[in-house]
Amino acid sequence: MKMTKSILVTVMLLFSLGMYAQDQDDQRVIADAEKAKTKLQKTNYGLDQFFENASGYVVFPNVGEGGLIVGGASGNGVLYEKGKAMGMADLKKLDVGLQAGGQSSTEIIFFETEEALNEFKQGDFELSAEATAVALEKGVAAKANYDDGVVVFAKPKKGLMADLSVGGQKFKYTDMELIEKK
Repeated sequence: MKMTKSILVTVMLLFSLGMYAQDQDDQRVIADAEKAKTKLQKTNYGLDQFFENASGYVVFPNVGEGGLIVGGASGNGVLYEKGKAMGMADLKKLDVGLQAGGQSSTEIIFFETEEALNEFKQGDFELSAEATAVALEKGVAAKANYDDGVVVFAKPKKGLMADLSVGGQKFKYTDMELIEKK
């Protein structure tokens, strides 16, 4: 009987610690996303129109990418609606082709319509190889347009990556209410 209680207490303790660690990770990602958003807005890339008019957007403050022929990328982000954090997002990318190196970047995806935003929130959103990110440079965002209700911007941070590959990005979304219930 004592053994069963000890195991039960240990399992509950480990579960609680795991939930606390996940909450801390989410809080760090939210803080990083806020910093990235503020920094990009201050550098005047022309993103203001998208922040003001989009139905929603996802900020991935730290996307790590690397590859040598076969490559991949991964990052965690925050989905915003009307400027308020509504949920957490996960980005995964796999591609094949002429590529070498590694880099980190910030990526923002804007959703023009409620339909595009809701498609993302359904949890299994994908961007095909044809959907390319607009590299953020002064004034470039002002000339960018939505494609199928979505526009993607990327700002390299560190590293160097030569990339002529084909692949796609896949995303998962978890609503804040579901996170808080865990």
